[in-house]
Amino acid sequence: MDVSEQINKFQEFLENNYYESILQTLQKGEESLIIDFPDLMKFNADLADNILETPEEILKVAQNALENLHIEGDTTKISVRFKHLPESQQIKIRHIRSKHINKFLQIEGIVRQKTDVRPQVTSARFECPSCGNIINILQLDSKFKEPTRCSCGRSGKFRMISKELVDAQKLVLEEAPEDLSGGEQPKRLNIFLKKDLVSPITEKKTNPGGRIIVVGYIKEIPIILASGGKSTRFDLIDEANYVEPVQEDFSDLQISKKEIKEIKKLSEDPEIYEKLVNSIAPTIYGHEKVKEALLLQMMGGCRKKNTTGVSVRGDMHILLIGDPGSGKSQLLKRISNIAPKARFVSGKGASGVGLTASVVKDEFLRGWALEAGALVLANGGLCCIDELDKMSTEDRSAMHEALEQQTVTISKANIQATLRAETTVLAAANPKFGRFDPYELLAKQIELPSTLINRFDLIFPIRDIPDKVKDEKLASFILNMHLNPMSEKEDIEPELLKKYVAYARQQVFPKLSPVAMNEIKDFYVQMRNTASEEGTIATIPISARQLEALIRLSEASARTRLSDKITKKDAQKAIELLYFCLSQIGVDPETGKIDIDRITTGITASERSHIAVVREIINDLEKAIGKTIPVEDVIREAEIKGVNSEKVEDVLEKLKRKGDIFSPRQGLISKI
Repeated sequence: MDVSEQINKFQEFLENNYYESILQTLQKGEESLIIDFPDLMKFNADLADNILETPEEILKVAQNALENLHIEGDTTKISVRFKHLPESQQIKIRHIRSKHINKFLQIEGIVRQKTDVRPQVTSARFECPSCGNIINILQLDSKFKEPTRCSCGRSGKFRMISKELVDAQKLVLEEAPEDLSGGEQPKRLNIFLKKDLVSPITEKKTNPGGRIIVVGYIKEIPIILASGGKSTRFDLIDEANYVEPVQEDFSDLQISKKEIKEIKKLSEDPEIYEKLVNSIAPTIYGHEKVKEALLLQMMGGCRKKNTTGVSVRGDMHILLIGDPGSGKSQLLKRISNIAPKARFVSGKGASGVGLTASVVKDEFLRGWALEAGALVLANGGLCCIDELDKMSTEDRSAMHEALEQQTVTISKANIQATLRAETTVLAAANPKFGRFDPYELLAKQIELPSTLINRFDLIFPIRDIPDKVKDEKLASFILNMHLNPMSEKEDIEPELLKKYVAYARQQVFPKLSPVAMNEIKDFYVQMRNTASEEGTIATIPISARQLEALIRLSEASARTRLSDKITKKDAQKAIELLYFCLSQIGVDPETGKIDIDRITTGITASERSHIAVVREIINDLEKAIGKTIPVEDVIREAEIKGVNSEKVEDVLEKLKRKGDIFSPRQGLISKI
């Protein structure tokens, strides 16, 4: 087929199949006409084959055909775009070779980087000063071209009258982690967007972390050497013709009417809560309370914004601390598969910038570009962090802001940016010595900074203690599973569960009922004011942070039934879960009461009261004896006041470490 025949064929195709679409596009003022490739294949197979082999030429043919249509309105601004290419043209980034250059291909991946939008010259008009001739030059290469000579014989020094500009932007597309087999590094490809594909319109589509399908053709770009010449090696870039997002966010997940009916029918089941809990991880035995908490975490609380613009987070963070082999990582992996838009990272392989964001040098537009890390990429979703205790302290400190403020602020190179990280975090860690010591307090064995621990709403210690009945059940469960791998069936299919969670998060925003409100208030006030012994510092069993956690848990519990009202039962479920966590970790061994400081500061109220007693004794003895005080005197005085010698030695050690006292000689102490 010659070009004129191709234009006629294309014109016929557009008139027959897309006439109404073109009219609608013109009415709405849009700039792209999206054509389904199978439609063209049905109409004319030769034309469809031509577009796959020589896309650049045929796209110009399609553009001409569109402009030649007898339609009122300016069709020159409309670009022809194609979607749904055949499977033969769908390719992974790692498989692109030189034979694919200038071929029409469909690629899928995750956006890692996105540059600013910049204008690019498409054509420029020059005037000859000698004869006034107008020369139009198309700017197809990356280098700006000027005319070399005019028909009147003049060469050089032409005057530019005008130039046409289009918006251009570059993305870096990376292969999705699930497309890789073991030990492979994800490959990247530069994507070049022009005209209406650039940022503002496709903002949602092409944000870093989003999953997209790109239809376009591969072009080679010369690499310029330091000497100024061209290298024999070339770089690849994909000139995009069509971009479509496939990312599953809680808000983007498409749910059909049939599925909505199914979801609503499920929500009316009186046992829906139990069914959802059983579907979380049917292949993991036990841990009912943990599974319950994970379900509520996926449902999430409601994010609230007040009139001053301050928002309160609705996401719940959960920390699982447990003995090795208790199934923590399995739970995390399972959740990362069920939750829409979830990411899984492991502590040893994660750095601070890998979790938050980094600034990288951008070769394309000569500047700096922002690259999002896992917490930002999972914005609106869930981030599972395994082996939290193996991360270095500096890297862990990067998480503080993301957990509470739900933003990531970055000030590096010349970029100052605040990125949204409305991410729910589920973390797992091992105790200090790899396994829990049954004779040591749980809270002392969690080797994480108290400021970070404080940001988790629920902390579950998962202990592996021999128990004949339980061990027998567990062994039978695991052995049966190995015998019949398909025997453990979920009550709700993973795909439906995903949609159920997404629907609940999109459509249901429960409000507290007065009964539930009173239930939570009574629990909070009662816990805060449990009687403490006279003369000692009162233990603080629960703080306002836990109160907010209770509200979030109650909201999530109401969401499991797709209910707009939080009932007393929801509040009781929340209280039960929180109390379960506190009673396991926050108990002060001396008083037997729950003390939130166990978790948040690492020093219990009774320890604080001992420190106060010993300090008072040191002050009194200093007045009586003088600067240097024998340790024996301190111990004797303390025993009179009911603090035993071991405790006194502990306290003195702490005070030395803090720099309040020092030891001039063995057995003597002095205040600094």
